[in-house]
Amino acid sequence: MTYPDNPTTTLQQHLLPADATLRTALAHLNAVEPKLCIMVDHDGTTMRTCSDGDIRRGLLGGATLESPLVDLPYRAPVLAGADTSDEDLLALMSDKQVSTIVLTDGHQRPVELKNITDLQDRILLSPPHIGTTEVDYVRQTFDSNWIAPAGLNIEAFESRLAEISTRNHAIAVSSGTAGLHLALRALNLPEGAAIYISDKTFVASLQPVLYERMQPVLIDAEPLNWNMSPEALEQRLARDAARGRLPGAIMLVHLYGQPAQIGRILPLAERYGIPIIEDAAESLGAVYDNRPSGAHGLISVYSFNLNKILTTSGGGAVVTDDPDLAGRVRYLATQGRDPCEHYQHSEVAYNYRMSNILAGVGLSQIEALPDRVARRHAIYARYRSALGEMPGIGFQEEAPAACGNRWLTVITLDPNHVGLHPYQLMRALKQRGIETRPSWKPLHMQPLCDGMEFEPHSDRDVVSASVFLRGLCLPSGSNLSKAQQDRIILSIRNTLMRADA
Repeated sequence: MTYPDNPTTTLQQHLLPADATLRTALAHLNAVEPKLCIMVDHDGTTMRTCSDGDIRRGLLGGATLESPLVDLPYRAPVLAGADTSDEDLLALMSDKQVSTIVLTDGHQRPVELKNITDLQDRILLSPPHIGTTEVDYVRQTFDSNWIAPAGLNIEAFESRLAEISTRNHAIAVSSGTAGLHLALRALNLPEGAAIYISDKTFVASLQPVLYERMQPVLIDAEPLNWNMSPEALEQRLARDAARGRLPGAIMLVHLYGQPAQIGRILPLAERYGIPIIEDAAESLGAVYDNRPSGAHGLISVYSFNLNKILTTSGGGAVVTDDPDLAGRVRYLATQGRDPCEHYQHSEVAYNYRMSNILAGVGLSQIEALPDRVARRHAIYARYRSALGEMPGIGFQEEAPAACGNRWLTVITLDPNHVGLHPYQLMRALKQRGIETRPSWKPLHMQPLCDGMEFEPHSDRDVVSASVFLRGLCLPSGSNLSKAQQDRIILSIRNTLMRADA
């Protein structure tokens, strides 16, 4: 086999002789990126390309792993000259619905592989959206020499957080996870207390419960918007009340920025006298019954992580109307220093306060929050308009009386109508430079939660697992351009139509 004069080392790994077997091709595909092999003859001329899809279709058609590549049904390779412009390559990729093209010399010998990610910027799931005023607030912290967890920025940030959450108190902390930990500690619950937790959530909701050696009880999602199921909660509360085992608290998560059915859950908690901790990490800017998300529980927590709708690069906040709880949270977040002149500490506490620098970033971000929420709503609306009529595609719905912030737009793929698993779509989009993510794997399916108690939505339905197996989070950043969203939509439509062809 004669190779081109100057093939790259990477390209050589993609080349296979005409007598290579499917087994050999699979081994090469497993080792290379992008996932494409190029079959060449003894002169090095391109004969065809081969993807894992070609091999899968061949095996389904009766081929074996020892069959030669030449036995696969022929599919003309997509080739272009080595001097083809990037603009023309992108047009060819769109026309042929491929993400990788083989560039050849004048004798059709491969000299380079071009992937769409080489030609277009990568689209991230939810990147930070930084404006022009953040640096001004940060500069003030250096000008005043207040860069510690104290100063005018953090005081102003907490005041604004209390205002927009309609709470009496806000305490800015180092992360949303730290906020949840402080909320649990502030309630003074005993070790071993049961804590009901939304099953469909990120593991950060669970970890503080384990820090405190409490007992999680995982409550399934409901079909409408995938938050805590009121049906599962009601049946679990009734059963545990009869056994004298009521929980110490309910940790209610507002998934992907969509408020749970608080109007049904809050009366249940009040009936049994159980406090609610709102994990509003993802839902700042959302509204339920004309009140902000985070305004309904006894104590609530926000996250300002890098990918959130409001970011301080890392950080969180605890909000509450209870002055005693607020004081307890502040005490625990600042190493638990006793009120005396010298440094005295009587119990375990933490270094959980936010810095004055990050609070300055947060102050600027708060100013833009309404615009960021509106932008994510517009992104969701475009996805829904463009994809909602495709058979088998569903969306996370809003609860009655709720208006979420649409932090992430999440779709589901119905296997009865769509020929791809969400992971297959995710990988196809990745090849096109588009980042997507699976929906959160439910806690009851996590190895960490093996043996924990789980309450399903009903005897027949485990909703959180179903959503996990069908769900995919789409790029939803508030700085996503119309052209980028068009590219995402077209890629999804083309990938699904090819799978169903």
